[in-house]
Amino acid sequence: MTAVCGEDNSLVAVAVDAMDGPLVRLGNIGLTARAPSEVRVELQKLALREGASVRVNWSGDPEVEAWGISMGAAQEQGLTPEGYVQRLDTMITDALLVGPELAKNPFGSEPVSRWHDVRDEPPHPGTWPVRAEQERQRWDWTPLKSVGPLRFGMKPLEVAAALSEQPTTRHGRFPFGAPWEGLGQWILEEDRFDHVGVSAHYASGFSWPPALGAVTIHGRTGPQVEFADIQLIGRTVSAVDTALTQHVEERDLSLVIGCGGDLGVEGLNMFVRASRAGDVLVSEARFCQEQWEDHG
Repeated sequence: MTAVCGEDNSLVAVAVDAMDGPLVRLGNIGLTARAPSEVRVELQKLALREGASVRVNWSGDPEVEAWGISMGAAQEQGLTPEGYVQRLDTMITDALLVGPELAKNPFGSEPVSRWHDVRDEPPHPGTWPVRAEQERQRWDWTPLKSVGPLRFGMKPLEVAAALSEQPTTRHGRFPFGAPWEGLGQWILEEDRFDHVGVSAHYASGFSWPPALGAVTIHGRTGPQVEFADIQLIGRTVSAVDTALTQHVEERDLSLVIGCGGDLGVEGLNMFVRASRAGDVLVSEARFCQEQWEDHG
C-alpha cells in the first residue's frame, strides 16, 4: 500500500497493491485482488442503484468520482513447487482511493501524477480484443540484427516505410528535466504502430539521431515470431515460460530475467513479456540489438 501526501504532508490518496495490499471493500463489493471484470460489473450495478456515474480511466478500468475510486489491475503472481515466484496468466485488481479534491481526475492531479505519471500513456477504451492466430503476419527473427522487415539501426522514416504505416503515437523527451522541461530539441524514444501491432524503440540522445534499438511485438495484435519452434506471441505467458525453461535446460543454456520477470535466453537479448487481455494476459516479446539495455 502506498500513501500519497500533499505539500503539507496531509494524506490525499492511497494506492492499494493487487498482490500485497489489504482487501478493500466498498459496501459488499470486494475491490482488490479480484478478476477485473467481476469488480467492474458489481461497481456498475451499485452505481446504477445509487445514481453515480462510472467512467473508464486511463488504464481501461472503472473510475467513480462520487466515491473517489479509480480501479486498476496487475499481473497475479504465485509460487513454484520449489518456492520461487512465478508470473501467472491472470490479472487481479488494485485500486487508487482519493479524497474529493482529487476525485474528478485522480491520475491527472498533483501529487498523484508525480507519484505515477501516466501522461504519455494512450487512454485505453476498456476492451482488449486479441487478433486470431490465422490473422497474424509471420515474421522471422535474426537475434541482435533484425525482426521481420525491421533492422536495428534503422532511422524512424525507414521504420515507417518498412511497415507501410505511420506511427499511431510517439513518445519522447527533452534533454533537460524539470524545471527546464520543454527546452532544447525533443528526442524521439518510441513509435507505436497499432495496425501492424509493434512498437519501435530508438537509441538517441542530444548529439545523435534516433536509431532503431529494440522492437516490441504486441501480444494482442502483433505478428507471430518463433524461437526454436516456440511461438512467442499471443499465447498464455506461463506456456511460453515453460517452453523456454525446458529449452534451456535441455541444452545447458541459461535464462535471463528482465523487468517485471520477463524471461529470455542468455545472449539473445530477447524478453518474453506479458500484455493484458482483460482478465488474463497473453505473451508478447521485445527483441533488442546487442547494446540495448531493457529498462521496461
